[in-house]
Amino acid sequence: MAYVIGDDCVSCGACAGGCPVGAIAEGAEHYEIDADSCISCGACAGTCPSGAISEA
Repeated sequence: MAYVIGDDCVSCGACAGGCPVGAIAEGAEHYEIDADSCISCGACAGTCPSGAISEA
């Protein structure tokens, strides 16, 4: 199951740097995870300082 970034995202970009497959990019309102590319490893969740990333 892919991870998602919620509204608590502060757009710091820490998650994008932590994603081993490059599935995270800056979106219109905050960073977003491409569900088709996400390998559900959870690396991004561990780097998020605001706790905005969770499993979908």
